[in-house]
Amino acid sequence: MTVGTVNPANRLEDQGITGVGNVYYNLLEPALVEAALVRGEGTLGKGGSLLTQTGKHTGRSPKDKFIVRTPSVADSIWWENNNPMEPDAFDRLHADMLAHMKGRDYFVQDLYAGADAEHRLDVRIVNELAWHGLFIRHMLRRPDRDELLSFVPEFTIINCPSFKADPERHGCRSETVIALHYDKKLILIGNTAYAGENKKSVFGLLNYILPGKGVMPMHCSANHATGNPEDSAVFFGLSGTGKTTLSADPARTLIGDDEHGWSDQGIFNFEGGCYAKTISLSPEAEPEIYATTEKFGTVIENMVFDPVTKELDFEDASLTANMRCAYPMSYISNASHTALGGHPKNIIMLTCDAYGVLPPIARLSPAQAMYHFLSGFTSKTPGTEVGVTEPIPTFSTCFGAPFMPRRPEVYGKLLQEMIARHGSNCWLVNTGWTGGAFGTGSRMPIKATRALLTAALDGSLNTVAFRKDANFGFEVPVSVPGVEDSLLDPRQTWPDGAAYDRQAQKLVTMFADNFAQYVPHIDADVKAAAIG
Repeated sequence: MTVGTVNPANRLEDQGITGVGNVYYNLLEPALVEAALVRGEGTLGKGGSLLTQTGKHTGRSPKDKFIVRTPSVADSIWWENNNPMEPDAFDRLHADMLAHMKGRDYFVQDLYAGADAEHRLDVRIVNELAWHGLFIRHMLRRPDRDELLSFVPEFTIINCPSFKADPERHGCRSETVIALHYDKKLILIGNTAYAGENKKSVFGLLNYILPGKGVMPMHCSANHATGNPEDSAVFFGLSGTGKTTLSADPARTLIGDDEHGWSDQGIFNFEGGCYAKTISLSPEAEPEIYATTEKFGTVIENMVFDPVTKELDFEDASLTANMRCAYPMSYISNASHTALGGHPKNIIMLTCDAYGVLPPIARLSPAQAMYHFLSGFTSKTPGTEVGVTEPIPTFSTCFGAPFMPRRPEVYGKLLQEMIARHGSNCWLVNTGWTGGAFGTGSRMPIKATRALLTAALDGSLNTVAFRKDANFGFEVPVSVPGVEDSLLDPRQTWPDGAAYDRQAQKLVTMFADNFAQYVPHIDADVKAAAIG
Protein backbone atom coordinates (compact mmCIF):
# COMPACT_ATOMS: atom_id res chain seq x y z
CA MET A 1 0.00 0.00 0.00
CA THR A 2 1.19 3.50 -0.86
CA VAL A 3 0.08 6.46 1.25
CA GLY A 4 0.87 10.17 0.87
CA THR A 5 1.96 12.66 -1.76
CA VAL A 6 4.76 11.64 -4.13
CA ASN A 7 5.97 12.09 -7.69
CA PRO A 8 4.28 9.12 -9.43
CA ALA A 9 7.41 8.59 -11.53
CA ASN A 10 9.69 8.43 -8.48
CA ARG A 11 8.36 5.82 -6.12
CA LEU A 12 10.65 3.42 -4.29
CA GLU A 13 10.14 0.73 -6.94
CA ASP A 14 11.53 3.16 -9.52
CA GLN A 15 14.73 3.18 -7.46
CA GLY A 16 14.97 -0.62 -7.34
CA ILE A 17 13.48 -0.92 -3.85
CA THR A 18 10.82 -3.58 -4.33
CA GLY A 19 8.91 -6.07 -2.25
CA VAL A 20 8.60 -3.82 0.79
CA GLY A 21 5.41 -3.49 2.83
CA ASN A 22 3.44 -0.29 3.20
CA VAL A 23 5.22 2.89 2.03
CA TYR A 24 4.21 6.20 3.59
CA TYR A 25 5.33 9.16 1.50
CA ASN A 26 5.77 12.62 2.96
CA LEU A 27 3.40 12.25 5.90
CA LEU A 28 2.83 15.42 7.88
CA GLU A 29 3.72 15.79 11.54
CA PRO A 30 0.41 14.60 13.08
CA ALA A 31 0.42 11.42 11.01
CA LEU A 32 4.07 10.71 11.84
CA VAL A 33 3.46 11.19 15.57
CA GLU A 34 0.42 8.94 15.38
CA ALA A 35 2.33 6.25 13.46
CA ALA A 36 5.23 6.33 15.93
CA LEU A 37 2.84 5.89 18.86
CA VAL A 38 0.86 3.09 17.21
CA ARG A 39 4.09 1.25 16.36
CA GLY A 40 5.39 1.60 19.93
CA GLU A 41 8.36 3.73 18.89
CA GLY A 42 7.82 6.40 21.54
CA THR A 43 5.62 7.97 24.19
CA LEU A 44 3.46 11.07 23.94
CA GLY A 45 4.93 13.80 26.11
CA LYS A 46 3.67 17.08 27.50
CA GLY A 47 2.28 19.41 24.86
CA GLY A 48 2.34 16.63 22.27
CA SER A 49 6.08 16.09 22.14
CA LEU A 50 7.35 12.62 21.21
CA LEU A 51 9.60 10.93 23.77
CA THR A 52 12.01 8.46 22.17
CA GLN A 53 15.08 6.38 22.97
CA THR A 54 17.78 5.27 20.57
CA GLY A 55 19.03 2.20 22.40
CA LYS A 56 22.71 1.29 22.29
CA HIS A 57 23.77 4.19 20.07
CA THR A 58 23.16 7.53 21.78
CA GLY A 59 25.50 9.46 19.50
CA ARG A 60 27.16 9.27 16.13
CA SER A 61 29.38 6.33 15.17
CA PRO A 62 32.23 8.05 13.29
CA LYS A 63 34.43 4.94 13.23
CA ASP A 64 31.67 3.10 11.36
CA LYS A 65 31.31 5.73 8.64
CA PHE A 66 32.72 4.88 5.19
CA ILE A 67 33.10 6.48 1.76
CA VAL A 68 33.24 4.20 -1.26
CA ARG A 69 36.57 4.65 -3.00
CA THR A 70 35.83 5.11 -6.72
CA PRO A 71 37.99 6.78 -9.40
CA SER A 72 35.77 9.86 -9.43
CA VAL A 73 36.50 10.71 -5.76
CA ALA A 74 39.76 8.89 -5.04
CA ASP A 75 41.91 12.02 -5.38
CA SER A 76 39.58 14.46 -3.60
CA ILE A 77 38.70 12.67 -0.36
CA TRP A 78 40.69 13.24 2.84
CA TRP A 79 41.36 9.57 3.41
CA GLU A 80 43.30 10.12 6.62
CA ASN A 81 39.97 11.27 8.11
CA ASN A 82 37.51 9.09 6.17
CA ASN A 83 37.38 5.30 6.07
CA PRO A 84 37.40 3.81 2.55
CA MET A 85 35.06 1.06 1.39
CA GLU A 86 35.53 -0.91 -1.81
CA PRO A 87 32.76 -0.71 -4.45
CA ASP A 88 32.07 -4.45 -4.47
CA ALA A 89 31.70 -4.45 -0.67
CA PHE A 90 29.17 -1.62 -0.95
CA ASP A 91 27.27 -3.55 -3.63
CA ARG A 92 26.99 -6.56 -1.30
CA LEU A 93 25.88 -4.30 1.53
CA HIS A 94 23.26 -2.67 -0.70
CA ALA A 95 21.92 -6.01 -1.96
CA ASP A 96 21.73 -7.46 1.54
CA MET A 97 19.98 -4.37 2.89
CA LEU A 98 17.40 -4.46 0.07
CA ALA A 99 16.74 -8.14 0.86
CA HIS A 100 16.36 -7.25 4.55
CA MET A 101 13.79 -4.56 3.67
CA LYS A 102 11.39 -7.00 2.00
CA GLY A 103 7.96 -6.97 3.62
CA ARG A 104 8.76 -4.11 6.02
CA ASP A 105 7.01 -0.75 6.15
CA TYR A 106 8.94 2.45 5.37
CA PHE A 107 8.47 6.17 5.85
CA VAL A 108 9.78 8.33 3.02
CA GLN A 109 10.45 12.06 3.24
CA ASP A 110 11.42 14.11 0.17
CA LEU A 111 13.16 17.23 1.46
CA TYR A 112 15.44 20.12 0.57
CA ALA A 113 18.85 20.66 2.18
CA GLY A 114 19.58 24.37 1.82
CA ALA A 115 17.46 27.53 1.95
CA ASP A 116 19.15 28.88 -1.21
CA ALA A 117 17.27 27.30 -4.13
CA GLU A 118 20.33 27.63 -6.39
CA HIS A 119 22.51 25.50 -4.15
CA ARG A 120 20.07 23.26 -2.29
CA LEU A 121 20.28 19.48 -2.45
CA ASP A 122 17.09 17.47 -3.07
CA VAL A 123 17.26 14.46 -0.77
CA ARG A 124 15.03 11.42 -0.23
CA ILE A 125 15.27 9.78 3.19
CA VAL A 126 13.83 6.28 3.51
CA ASN A 127 13.35 5.46 7.20
CA GLU A 128 12.34 2.25 8.91
CA LEU A 129 11.17 4.25 11.95
CA ALA A 130 8.29 6.71 11.80
CA TRP A 131 9.92 8.97 14.38
CA HIS A 132 13.04 9.19 12.22
CA GLY A 133 10.76 10.52 9.50
CA LEU A 134 9.44 13.14 11.93
CA PHE A 135 12.99 14.02 13.02
CA ILE A 136 14.36 14.58 9.52
CA ARG A 137 11.20 16.45 8.50
CA HIS A 138 12.01 18.91 11.29
CA MET A 139 15.70 19.09 10.45
CA LEU A 140 15.59 19.66 6.69
CA ARG A 141 13.46 22.02 4.63
CA ARG A 142 10.00 21.00 3.57
CA PRO A 143 8.79 21.42 -0.05
CA ASP A 144 5.27 22.66 -0.71
CA ARG A 145 2.82 19.83 -1.40
CA ASP A 146 2.58 20.69 -5.10
CA GLU A 147 6.38 20.61 -5.39
CA LEU A 148 6.38 17.00 -4.22
CA LEU A 149 4.53 15.92 -7.36
CA SER A 150 7.63 16.73 -9.45
CA PHE A 151 10.30 16.05 -6.81
CA VAL A 152 13.27 14.01 -8.09
CA PRO A 153 15.91 13.17 -5.46
CA GLU A 154 19.54 13.82 -6.20
CA PHE A 155 20.65 11.60 -3.31
CA THR A 156 18.85 8.91 -1.33
CA ILE A 157 19.49 7.82 2.25
CA ILE A 158 18.20 4.42 3.40
CA ASN A 159 18.19 4.01 7.18
CA CYS A 160 17.45 0.55 8.60
CA PRO A 161 18.25 0.33 12.32
CA SER A 162 17.20 -3.34 12.37
CA PHE A 163 19.79 -4.28 9.73
CA LYS A 164 23.12 -5.59 11.00
CA ALA A 165 26.15 -5.42 8.74
CA ASP A 166 28.66 -8.26 8.40
CA PRO A 167 32.15 -6.74 8.69
CA GLU A 168 33.81 -9.53 6.72
CA ARG A 169 31.25 -9.53 3.92
CA HIS A 170 30.63 -5.78 3.77
CA GLY A 171 34.13 -4.42 4.36
CA CYS A 172 33.16 -2.44 7.45
CA ARG A 173 34.24 -2.40 11.09
CA SER A 174 31.21 -3.70 12.99
CA GLU A 175 27.52 -4.49 12.63
CA THR A 176 26.90 -0.73 12.51
CA VAL A 177 27.56 1.00 9.20
CA ILE A 178 27.12 4.36 7.49
CA ALA A 179 28.28 3.98 3.89
CA LEU A 180 28.30 6.73 1.25
CA HIS A 181 28.61 6.07 -2.49
CA TYR A 182 28.96 9.37 -4.38
CA ASP A 183 28.64 7.81 -7.82
CA LYS A 184 25.45 5.95 -6.94
CA LYS A 185 24.18 8.96 -4.97
CA LEU A 186 23.26 6.67 -2.12
CA ILE A 187 23.87 6.45 1.64
CA LEU A 188 23.14 3.27 3.61
CA ILE A 189 22.74 3.35 7.41
CA GLY A 190 22.35 0.21 9.48
CA ASN A 191 22.20 -0.94 13.12
CA THR A 192 21.88 2.49 14.75
CA ALA A 193 18.70 4.30 15.80
CA TYR A 194 20.53 7.54 16.59
CA ALA A 195 18.61 10.04 14.44
CA GLY A 196 21.58 12.39 14.12
CA GLU A 197 23.12 10.02 11.56
CA ASN A 198 20.44 11.16 9.08
CA LYS A 199 21.20 14.82 9.67
CA LYS A 200 24.99 14.54 9.58
CA SER A 201 24.92 12.35 6.47
CA VAL A 202 23.26 15.22 4.60
CA PHE A 203 25.79 17.68 6.05
CA GLY A 204 28.62 15.45 4.84
CA LEU A 205 27.14 15.41 1.34
CA LEU A 206 26.99 19.19 1.20
CA ASN A 207 30.51 19.45 2.60
CA TYR A 208 31.74 17.54 -0.43
CA ILE A 209 29.49 18.98 -3.14
CA LEU A 210 29.43 22.70 -2.34
CA PRO A 211 33.18 23.51 -2.45
CA GLY A 212 33.17 22.28 -6.03
CA LYS A 213 30.62 25.03 -6.75
CA GLY A 214 32.63 27.71 -4.95
CA VAL A 215 30.30 27.62 -1.93
CA MET A 216 31.73 27.42 1.59
CA PRO A 217 29.97 24.88 3.85
CA MET A 218 30.23 25.82 7.52
CA HIS A 219 29.60 24.06 10.83
CA CYS A 220 28.40 27.21 12.57
CA SER A 221 25.44 29.17 13.88
CA ALA A 222 24.37 32.44 12.25
CA ASN A 223 22.22 35.49 12.90
CA HIS A 224 21.58 38.95 11.48
CA ALA A 225 20.56 42.36 12.76
CA THR A 226 16.82 42.63 13.20
CA GLY A 227 15.32 44.06 10.03
CA ASN A 228 18.66 43.99 8.20
CA PRO A 229 19.64 40.58 6.75
CA GLU A 230 22.72 42.19 5.16
CA ASP A 231 24.22 42.67 8.64
CA SER A 232 24.86 38.99 9.31
CA ALA A 233 27.34 37.14 11.50
CA VAL A 234 28.49 33.52 11.78
CA PHE A 235 29.72 31.76 14.92
CA PHE A 236 32.13 28.83 14.69
CA GLY A 237 32.79 26.85 17.86
CA LEU A 238 33.19 23.37 19.28
CA SER A 239 31.11 21.99 22.14
CA GLY A 240 31.32 24.05 25.33
CA THR A 241 32.46 27.31 23.74
CA GLY A 242 29.08 29.08 23.87
CA LYS A 243 28.15 28.89 20.17
CA THR A 244 24.43 28.38 20.71
CA THR A 245 24.16 30.73 23.69
CA LEU A 246 26.02 33.64 22.13
CA SER A 247 24.36 33.41 18.72
CA ALA A 248 20.88 33.23 20.29
CA ASP A 249 20.73 36.97 20.82
CA PRO A 250 17.13 38.21 21.28
CA ALA A 251 18.20 41.53 19.75
CA ARG A 252 19.11 39.78 16.47
CA THR A 253 17.35 37.37 14.11
CA LEU A 254 18.44 33.72 14.17
CA ILE A 255 19.28 32.29 10.75
CA GLY A 256 20.25 28.87 12.09
CA ASP A 257 22.11 27.11 14.87
CA ASP A 258 24.37 24.53 13.22
CA GLU A 259 24.99 24.23 9.47
CA HIS A 260 25.23 26.95 6.81
CA GLY A 261 26.60 27.72 3.37
CA TRP A 262 28.26 30.90 2.09
CA SER A 263 27.79 31.58 -1.62
CA ASP A 264 28.29 34.60 -3.86
CA GLN A 265 24.81 35.73 -2.77
CA GLY A 266 25.40 35.46 0.98
CA ILE A 267 24.82 32.89 3.71
CA PHE A 268 22.00 30.36 3.96
CA ASN A 269 20.90 27.76 6.46
CA PHE A 270 21.09 24.16 5.32
CA GLU A 271 18.34 23.16 7.71
CA GLY A 272 14.76 23.88 8.66
CA GLY A 273 15.06 23.03 12.32
CA CYS A 274 17.28 22.71 15.37
CA TYR A 275 18.79 19.72 17.19
CA ALA A 276 19.60 21.11 20.62
CA LYS A 277 21.29 19.48 23.60
CA THR A 278 18.98 19.45 26.60
CA ILE A 279 21.24 18.46 29.47
CA SER A 280 20.89 21.11 32.19
CA LEU A 281 18.62 23.14 29.90
CA SER A 282 16.77 25.74 31.97
CA PRO A 283 13.88 28.15 31.32
CA GLU A 284 16.01 30.97 32.72
CA ALA A 285 19.10 30.52 30.53
CA GLU A 286 17.44 29.26 27.32
CA PRO A 287 13.70 30.00 27.60
CA GLU A 288 12.78 29.47 23.95
CA ILE A 289 14.65 26.19 23.51
CA TYR A 290 13.24 24.99 26.83
CA ALA A 291 9.72 25.84 25.67
CA THR A 292 10.10 23.66 22.56
CA THR A 293 10.33 20.55 24.76
CA GLU A 294 6.59 20.89 25.42
CA LYS A 295 5.47 21.72 21.88
CA PHE A 296 3.65 19.42 19.49
CA GLY A 297 5.85 17.11 17.47
CA THR A 298 9.16 18.05 19.09
CA VAL A 299 11.28 14.90 19.17
CA ILE A 300 12.77 14.32 22.63
CA GLU A 301 15.70 11.94 22.35
CA ASN A 302 17.11 9.89 25.25
CA MET A 303 15.73 11.94 28.14
CA VAL A 304 14.58 10.42 31.43
CA PHE A 305 10.98 11.35 32.25
CA ASP A 306 8.36 10.66 34.91
CA PRO A 307 6.19 7.78 33.64
CA VAL A 308 3.03 9.35 35.07
CA THR A 309 3.41 13.12 34.62
CA LYS A 310 5.79 12.93 31.63
CA GLU A 311 7.90 15.63 33.29
CA LEU A 312 11.40 15.65 31.76
CA ASP A 313 14.49 15.37 33.95
CA PHE A 314 17.04 17.76 32.47
CA GLU A 315 19.77 16.69 34.93
CA ASP A 316 19.53 12.90 34.67
CA ALA A 317 22.23 11.79 32.23
CA SER A 318 21.84 8.08 32.98
CA LEU A 319 20.85 7.32 29.38
CA THR A 320 23.41 9.74 27.91
CA ALA A 321 24.76 13.23 28.41
CA ASN A 322 23.97 13.69 24.72
CA MET A 323 20.21 14.04 25.31
CA ARG A 324 18.58 16.24 22.69
CA CYS A 325 15.40 17.72 21.26
CA ALA A 326 14.61 18.30 17.58
CA TYR A 327 12.08 20.90 16.46
CA PRO A 328 11.26 23.16 13.48
CA MET A 329 12.84 26.63 13.32
CA SER A 330 9.35 28.14 13.45
CA TYR A 331 9.25 27.24 17.16
CA ILE A 332 11.82 29.99 17.82
CA SER A 333 10.15 33.41 17.85
CA ASN A 334 13.06 35.40 16.39
CA ALA A 335 13.99 32.85 13.72
CA SER A 336 14.34 34.07 10.14
CA HIS A 337 11.51 33.05 7.84
CA THR A 338 13.83 32.89 4.83
CA ALA A 339 16.91 31.44 6.60
CA LEU A 340 19.01 33.73 4.38
CA GLY A 341 21.49 36.49 5.16
CA GLY A 342 23.95 38.72 3.37
CA HIS A 343 27.69 38.22 3.31
CA PRO A 344 28.74 38.09 6.95
CA LYS A 345 30.11 41.38 8.23
CA ASN A 346 31.58 39.50 11.16
CA ILE A 347 32.92 35.99 11.63
CA ILE A 348 33.31 34.82 15.22
CA MET A 349 35.56 31.88 16.10
CA LEU A 350 34.82 30.76 19.64
CA THR A 351 37.33 28.94 21.81
CA CYS A 352 37.38 27.87 25.44
CA ASP A 353 41.03 28.33 26.47
CA ALA A 354 41.49 26.55 29.81
CA TYR A 355 45.15 27.65 29.84
CA GLY A 356 44.22 31.29 30.51
CA VAL A 357 46.48 32.53 27.70
CA LEU A 358 44.25 33.86 24.94
CA PRO A 359 42.65 37.32 25.23
CA PRO A 360 38.85 37.65 25.44
CA ILE A 361 38.78 38.91 21.85
CA ALA A 362 41.29 39.36 19.01
CA ARG A 363 40.98 40.62 15.44
CA LEU A 364 42.27 38.24 12.74
CA SER A 365 43.57 38.88 9.25
CA PRO A 366 42.25 36.55 6.50
CA ALA A 367 45.43 34.46 6.77
CA GLN A 368 45.18 34.31 10.56
CA ALA A 369 41.52 33.36 10.23
CA MET A 370 42.51 30.41 8.04
CA TYR A 371 45.14 29.42 10.61
CA HIS A 372 42.69 29.40 13.51
CA PHE A 373 39.96 27.83 11.37
CA LEU A 374 42.27 24.95 10.45
CA SER A 375 43.37 24.65 14.07
CA GLY A 376 39.84 24.53 15.53
CA PHE A 377 41.16 24.88 19.08
CA THR A 378 39.39 24.48 22.39
CA SER A 379 40.34 22.52 25.52
CA LYS A 380 39.02 19.84 27.83
CA THR A 381 39.18 20.79 31.48
CA PRO A 382 40.09 18.72 34.55
CA GLY A 383 37.13 16.77 35.84
CA THR A 384 35.45 16.29 32.48
CA GLU A 385 36.96 12.82 32.06
CA VAL A 386 38.60 10.30 34.37
CA GLY A 387 42.34 10.90 34.56
CA VAL A 388 42.25 14.46 33.23
CA THR A 389 44.33 16.42 35.73
CA GLU A 390 45.32 19.40 33.60
CA PRO A 391 43.85 21.14 30.56
CA ILE A 392 44.01 19.03 27.39
CA PRO A 393 44.11 20.82 24.05
CA THR A 394 41.50 19.74 21.52
CA PHE A 395 42.04 20.58 17.86
CA SER A 396 39.12 19.78 15.55
CA THR A 397 39.95 21.25 12.16
CA CYS A 398 37.32 23.48 10.55
CA PHE A 399 35.43 23.24 13.85
CA GLY A 400 33.98 19.93 12.68
CA ALA A 401 36.58 17.40 11.48
CA PRO A 402 34.23 14.36 11.56
CA PHE A 403 32.06 15.90 8.83
CA MET A 404 34.80 16.94 6.41
CA PRO A 405 35.22 14.64 3.39
CA ARG A 406 37.76 16.90 1.65
CA ARG A 407 41.14 17.95 2.99
CA PRO A 408 40.93 20.78 5.56
CA GLU A 409 42.95 23.18 3.41
CA VAL A 410 40.17 23.16 0.79
CA TYR A 411 37.74 24.64 3.31
CA GLY A 412 40.35 26.90 4.89
CA LYS A 413 41.41 28.40 1.55
CA LEU A 414 37.80 28.93 0.50
CA LEU A 415 36.99 30.68 3.79
CA GLN A 416 40.10 32.85 3.47
CA GLU A 417 39.09 33.88 -0.06
CA MET A 418 35.51 34.64 0.95
CA ILE A 419 36.64 36.77 3.91
CA ALA A 420 39.04 38.75 1.71
CA ARG A 421 36.53 39.14 -1.15
CA HIS A 422 33.68 40.40 1.01
CA GLY A 423 35.62 42.32 3.63
CA SER A 424 34.38 40.37 6.65
CA ASN A 425 35.84 41.19 10.03
CA CYS A 426 37.05 38.05 11.79
CA TRP A 427 37.34 37.69 15.55
CA LEU A 428 38.73 35.05 17.88
CA VAL A 429 36.69 35.07 21.10
CA ASN A 430 37.92 33.23 24.22
CA THR A 431 35.13 32.16 26.56
CA GLY A 432 37.57 30.17 28.70
CA TRP A 433 39.79 31.24 31.58
CA THR A 434 41.51 34.44 32.67
CA GLY A 435 43.85 35.27 35.57
CA GLY A 436 45.37 31.81 35.43
CA ALA A 437 44.65 28.38 34.03
CA PHE A 438 41.73 26.19 35.05
CA GLY A 439 41.94 25.63 38.80
CA THR A 440 43.65 28.92 39.61
CA GLY A 441 42.07 31.48 37.31
CA SER A 442 38.39 32.25 36.78
CA ARG A 443 35.98 31.84 33.88
CA MET A 444 35.81 34.76 31.48
CA PRO A 445 32.94 37.01 32.64
CA ILE A 446 29.95 36.46 30.35
CA LYS A 447 29.06 40.15 30.72
CA ALA A 448 32.44 41.10 29.26
CA THR A 449 32.11 38.55 26.43
CA ARG A 450 28.68 39.89 25.49
CA ALA A 451 29.96 43.50 25.61
CA LEU A 452 32.87 42.66 23.33
CA LEU A 453 30.64 40.76 20.91
CA THR A 454 28.17 43.63 20.80
CA ALA A 455 31.01 46.04 20.02
CA ALA A 456 32.29 43.73 17.28
CA LEU A 457 28.85 43.31 15.71
CA ASP A 458 27.86 46.97 15.80
CA GLY A 459 31.22 48.07 14.37
CA SER A 460 32.36 50.15 17.33
CA LEU A 461 35.20 47.73 18.11
CA ASN A 462 36.88 48.71 14.84
CA THR A 463 37.34 52.26 16.10
CA VAL A 464 39.43 51.46 19.20
CA ALA A 465 43.22 51.15 19.48
CA PHE A 466 44.79 47.70 19.04
CA ARG A 467 48.08 46.11 20.02
CA LYS A 468 49.86 43.16 18.42
CA ASP A 469 49.84 40.01 20.56
CA ALA A 470 53.38 38.82 21.26
CA ASN A 471 52.43 35.13 21.12
CA PHE A 472 50.06 34.76 18.17
CA GLY A 473 50.53 37.98 16.22
CA PHE A 474 46.83 38.89 16.06
CA GLU A 475 45.47 42.30 17.10
CA VAL A 476 43.98 42.80 20.56
CA PRO A 477 41.99 45.89 21.61
CA VAL A 478 43.67 48.00 24.27
CA SER A 479 40.52 49.53 25.74
CA VAL A 480 36.81 48.89 25.16
CA PRO A 481 33.96 50.70 26.95
CA GLY A 482 32.32 48.50 29.56
CA VAL A 483 35.28 46.10 29.83
CA GLU A 484 38.19 46.35 32.27
CA ASP A 485 41.40 47.20 30.43
CA SER A 486 43.36 44.57 32.37
CA LEU A 487 41.02 41.82 31.12
CA LEU A 488 42.07 42.61 27.54
CA ASP A 489 45.72 41.83 28.37
CA PRO A 490 45.76 38.28 29.81
CA ARG A 491 49.28 38.66 31.18
CA GLN A 492 48.11 41.49 33.44
CA THR A 493 45.41 39.27 34.95
CA TRP A 494 47.96 36.71 36.16
CA PRO A 495 49.61 37.30 39.55
CA ASP A 496 52.90 35.99 38.11
CA GLY A 497 53.80 37.34 34.66
CA ALA A 498 56.63 34.83 34.21
CA ALA A 499 54.20 31.97 34.85
CA TYR A 500 51.92 33.39 32.17
CA ASP A 501 54.83 33.53 29.73
CA ARG A 502 55.64 29.86 30.34
CA GLN A 503 52.00 28.86 29.87
CA ALA A 504 51.74 30.97 26.71
CA GLN A 505 54.81 29.33 25.19
CA LYS A 506 53.38 25.93 26.02
CA LEU A 507 50.15 26.75 24.15
CA VAL A 508 52.00 28.25 21.17
CA THR A 509 54.00 25.03 20.87
CA MET A 510 50.81 22.96 20.96
CA PHE A 511 49.35 25.06 18.14
CA ALA A 512 52.54 24.75 16.10
CA ASP A 513 52.78 20.98 16.58
CA ASN A 514 49.17 20.50 15.51
CA PHE A 515 49.46 22.86 12.54
CA ALA A 516 52.55 21.14 11.14
CA GLN A 517 50.28 18.68 9.28
CA TYR A 518 48.88 21.53 7.15
CA VAL A 519 52.09 23.40 6.36
CA PRO A 520 52.91 21.46 3.13
CA HIS A 521 49.48 22.38 1.74
CA ILE A 522 49.10 26.09 2.53
CA ASP A 523 50.25 29.42 1.10
CA ALA A 524 53.10 31.55 2.42
CA ASP A 525 50.81 34.12 4.07
CA VAL A 526 49.17 31.46 6.22
CA LYS A 527 52.57 29.99 7.10
CA ALA A 528 53.57 33.47 8.23
CA ALA A 529 50.41 33.71 10.34
CA ALA A 530 51.26 30.38 11.91
CA ILE A 531 54.44 31.79 13.38
CA GLY A 532 52.93 35.12 14.43
